[in-house]
Amino acid sequence: PGEYGHESWENDAWEWTGDVSSWAPITADVENNLVFVPTNGATIDYYGGFRPGDNLFGTSLIALDASTGERAWHFQMVHHDIWNYDNPMSPILMDVNVDGRDIPAVMQVTKQSFVYAFNRLTGEPLWPIEERPVPQSTVPGEKLSPTQPFPTKPAPFDIQGISIDDLVDWTPELRQQAITAMSDYMMGPLFLPPIQRGHESGKRAAMFCPGGGGGANITAPAVADPTTGMLYVSSRSACSPVQLVPGEEADLQYELPTGSTYAQFANGPGAGSPRHPAQIPYFKPPYSRITAINMNTGEHEWMVPTGNTPARVQRVIEENNLDVGNTGTGALVPMTVTPNMLIYSDTETDGTPMLYAVNKSTGATEAAIEVPGRSRYGMSTWVHDGHQYVMLQTGSKLTAMALPAAAPGSSGH
Repeated sequence: PGEYGHESWENDAWEWTGDVSSWAPITADVENNLVFVPTNGATIDYYGGFRPGDNLFGTSLIALDASTGERAWHFQMVHHDIWNYDNPMSPILMDVNVDGRDIPAVMQVTKQSFVYAFNRLTGEPLWPIEERPVPQSTVPGEKLSPTQPFPTKPAPFDIQGISIDDLVDWTPELRQQAITAMSDYMMGPLFLPPIQRGHESGKRAAMFCPGGGGGANITAPAVADPTTGMLYVSSRSACSPVQLVPGEEADLQYELPTGSTYAQFANGPGAGSPRHPAQIPYFKPPYSRITAINMNTGEHEWMVPTGNTPARVQRVIEENNLDVGNTGTGALVPMTVTPNMLIYSDTETDGTPMLYAVNKSTGATEAAIEVPGRSRYGMSTWVHDGHQYVMLQTGSKLTAMALPAAAPGSSGH
């Protein structure tokens, strides 16, 4: 009692629940003596009936004084998180110019396909963030926030929510098969809440789009170019079906203590994802992408699918003589940015792991080479003796590669 945010834990839930931490790396602003901490939601992921309230500082960005640990400012991205929408990567620091004003900014990329951007000294949003009404829960005991914060800029970089209009429609038969596959699942907008087993709708589960894996996630951090103010975000279109079961019926490896009792509801054993009989995703492509966002304006500059269409999808395209274009692999891709290109790792149609060099201004692929394995969790780049080096994490080893020296007088490496 008396601490900031205490009132956001109703029924004194702060006494016996928690798990609000930072599993994504933190970011330090040495010049301004600030540390930025991205947090995850409170336990348990998909049910919060025993922790009513907004649950500060869950699923938030917190700016701390590096010398004292005192809170400078904070922003909560999800109130009373029951979607597993933890902030999944390090906040990005970059100075930008918005409407003629030079602003030291911090950006938080989220699983739910938003970029939240703030003045990192004051916490003031670069563009308005609106509290908008969201669906409410029908699960007994659950009490959600009536609104959630939606940035007005930048626009979402990937799928948010799902409806029948988002289902694959390459042919009438493929579309009908997708509709049938989804018929047992509740579709709806972003922040659609879970449903319990035996729901009155007869649906098996609610579809979270994005699911708890994003959107964007920690295995493929966003990267920024401070010379241009561009932010490059890797994301995938992916949904998760979520069903809750009564706590006493949950078959769990461990108990879920909630004070002297147990959770009224718990995460279900798995509702089973919808499967398209053609072995393609049930929603429209692209399945994965890189989005270039100008953080001076908040506008998307370009978007490109990543890697190349998977073999199982390419087979359906060829069998139906379709002109679909590259669908993307559906994988998150690690990236790094250099003075004159964006580099990322993904796979070709046959699964060959590749390193792709992309034009930073257009998204066009300039070159691609085979590498020992797909990379995860980012990559590194540096210059030594006039050569640009790129290092990837490939499986259990590191793979370093060098580019030819820059031509005399050139602006790149």
